[in-house]
Amino acid sequence: MVKRLPLALTMALTLGLGLGSPGLVSQASAADDACRFQLTPYAWMAGLSGDVRPLPQAPTISTSRSFSDVLDDLDGAFFLTGSARRDRWVLFGDLTWASLSHESSLAPGVAGEGKLRQRSFTAAAGYQVVSESKHRLDLMAGARAWRIEAEVAVPALGLGASKTERWVDPILAARLRSAWTPGWSTLVHADIGGFGGGADTTWQLVATGNYQVSDAFTLSAGYRHLVVDRNESGTRIDVAMNGPLLGVTWRF
Repeated sequence: MVKRLPLALTMALTLGLGLGSPGLVSQASAADDACRFQLTPYAWMAGLSGDVRPLPQAPTISTSRSFSDVLDDLDGAFFLTGSARRDRWVLFGDLTWASLSHESSLAPGVAGEGKLRQRSFTAAAGYQVVSESKHRLDLMAGARAWRIEAEVAVPALGLGASKTERWVDPILAARLRSAWTPGWSTLVHADIGGFGGGADTTWQLVATGNYQVSDAFTLSAGYRHLVVDRNESGTRIDVAMNGPLLGVTWRF
């Protein structure tokens, strides 16, 4: 039996399952022995399509939603990525948080309420294997940890239930930055992970164009496609998310 995905669950998956985003901008110099840092708050305007079975005995739910379809349920969100570099070595981290709620009428005078909260943290380390005047390539390995909480309640009937999902995905990543002019650059990031350790498989591809406003700040815009496929203890998450992204990077 196939049903449509409730809007709150759709938004939680869109903002939560895979916003372990790569840094939108890579440091320009790999020859400097000093430590360099950067922070990038970012937004991803993603749509979602795929199949979800939230409970072992529940039906499989199918969905296809644009970003505008899911935005109404958003209570709040925060996404931040950052990196530290010394010579060719790099450390990378990403933090995401989103909270959503949705209310719908089940019968006259009876309303159902749903809340979802997600948190994820990505940590990886790597080495810049290519360092040329225009092109620099990082190879990294790490892990992405997930926590997704769901609550459903029918206050008029005194009913309620909650469920929390946690898992960790190992990941391998490659990131290529190309500097075309003193101000303009591009970044292509690809990663793959899961390998049955958390998700069965997960992969993503990100491409951005970046404009350096000053020595300290860079603006980025691009597109991101992410796939997550997880089957665990009767539950299923098999979704693809894609859409434009925007970021502002501060270097120090």
